[in-house]
Formats: sequence, C-alpha cells, structure tokens
Amino acid sequence: GDSVNQTEGPVTVSEGALMTLNCTYQTADFSSYLYWYVQHLNKAPQLLLKGLTADKKVEHEGFQATLVKSDRSFHLQKRAVQASDSAVYYCAVSDTVTQGCRGS
Repeated sequence: GDSVNQTEGPVTVSEGALMTLNCTYQTADFSSYLYWYVQHLNKAPQLLLKGLTADKKVEHEGFQATLVKSDRSFHLQKRAVQASDSAVYYCAVSDTVTQGCRGS
C-alpha cells in the first residue's frame, strides 16, 4: 500500500534559521497527491501544503515544498522560522483515483 517516511521529531531549529522536514513516499500509483499538515498544540491538524504537479513548487505562509516524483519526495522548508512554527508536522500521500457510488 501507500506509505510515507518523514523526519521524526523533535527537530530543533534556531529562530530565524532554515527548517527542512524530509518526506519520501512509496505508492503503487505514480500519479499521487502529497500533503503536509500542521498541528499546533491542542488544535486539530490543518492542511498546510498540497503537491499535485510534479516539479512544481507550492508555497503557503512562508512554507514551501516541491513534489519530485523522480525520487518520490515532498520535502518541506521554511526560511526564518519563528517560535509560532513550533508544532507537529505530518506528511501524507493519496492516489488520484476517487471512487464514486453507482445508483440504481
């Protein structure tokens, strides 16, 4: 089945420095979507970044990642991290096929 292998925490980064969290994935379907979620203390996980297109950089609120399908990676980076970036980060993968219900 599909799986991801990501940087295991905790990761300590000095304020103002570059943070990199690695994520590689395995999937039977070469057409896969990759996601980064962030979960702050006592809050539900929130979608941070979504990678849909190979070799295209996606950015949100200073975070960025590029889905590199050739080496099956979707590494997360943020320059100049702040104390407010302290959180749990999750990488996830899904295939692009969605199955609907057939009515009678």
